[in-house]
Amino acid sequence: MWNLPLFLQIQLALLGALFLIGLTCFIIGVIVLLTRSVGKDIRALVNQTSILAKKGLAEEVAGLVGNVSALLNATNELIKTTAGIGVFFTLLGVALMGAVALVALRVDW
Repeated sequence: MWNLPLFLQIQLALLGALFLIGLTCFIIGVIVLLTRSVGKDIRALVNQTSILAKKGLAEEVAGLVGNVSALLNATNELIKTTAGIGVFFTLLGVALMGAVALVALRVDW
C-alpha cells in the first residue's frame, strides 16, 4: 500500500475508519435535525392538543385543560430532546473528522 511501513499503513487505515465514523455521525445528526424535530407526527399532535385545549376551555373542564397543558409541555420537551440528539451527533461527527485531519497533518508520511 504505497510502500509505507506497516505501522503507517495501520495508522492510515484507522484514520480512514475514524473519518468514516465521523462522517456517518454527521450525516445522522443532520438527518435527525431535518426530519425528526419538525416531523409530521409531532405537528399533528400539537394541533390536536390545541383543539383539545380550546374545547376544554369552552366547556370549562379544568381537568382536561390541565392534562392538555401537561401534554403540550411533554411535546415541547420531546422536540427539544430530538433537536439535542441531532446537534450532538452533528458536533460529534465534526469533532471526529477534525481530529482525523489534525492527526493526519501531524504524521510524517
